[in-house]
Amino acid sequence: MPLTPLAARYDQFILDLDGCVWVGGEPTPGVVEALDELRAAGKRVAFATNNAFESGEDLVAQLWKIGLRASLQDVVTVGGAMQYLLADTRAGRTAFVIGSPPMLRHVREAGLKVLNSTDLASRAEVVVVAGTTDLVYDDLRHATQAVARGADLLATARDPTYPQPDGLWPGTGAILAAVEYATGIRAQIVGKPEPNLFATALDRLGEGRTLVVGDRVGSDLAAAAAAQLDAALVRSEGSDHAQLDGFEPQPLEVADTLAQLLTRRG
Repeated sequence: MPLTPLAARYDQFILDLDGCVWVGGEPTPGVVEALDELRAAGKRVAFATNNAFESGEDLVAQLWKIGLRASLQDVVTVGGAMQYLLADTRAGRTAFVIGSPPMLRHVREAGLKVLNSTDLASRAEVVVVAGTTDLVYDDLRHATQAVARGADLLATARDPTYPQPDGLWPGTGAILAAVEYATGIRAQIVGKPEPNLFATALDRLGEGRTLVVGDRVGSDLAAAAAAQLDAALVRSEGSDHAQLDGFEPQPLEVADTLAQLLTRRG
């Protein structure tokens, strides 16, 4: 099946994962065939995700599992972006992390001493908030106390939810909201809607006409606008498409699936 006129105009694509490529690890309709056709047409593809639950290696393995060829070079993760920022600006400091084991590893590998599970957790100099399914009240308590004592507050994203096969699950933004509300401090965001992930993806893809495709206005489209890149939008359950009213620049196209946007599949 030929590419759509929109897809044919671009040399390379930066694609969101959750809601575009898959939902809870299950591929969206026609996506594998559509991306195969995109690559067969000589187009380059990178994936940029606010998913902080899993490592880049885990995400690459999941892409292969659904039939999509990918390498670590193709996947730009918010965990990697957080590690880069911390290594550049806060190496040698102490940290408390709300997040999954891969995020704790990113913080350690950035050169910070992680104080989770110690008596000094609430006295950390840096608090990092990322997605996790193992949140407990003490996590919020330690983070709140550390920030109240002057710790820097950083987070991977503000996404309130993320799609799963059984419906929407609370996202990083839902956890971050509790810490921000308790402390009155607004976090520095490392992932989308900041342009950092897209800048890294462009470094890896090289020069060319680039289209961003995501499913959220407040993160994907906003990050594309910040990076001065063209963007298109895919509908997904619980996405914030109501925010399209008044948003500038508007997406070039809105489709039900990524496959439909690229090849009219799905």
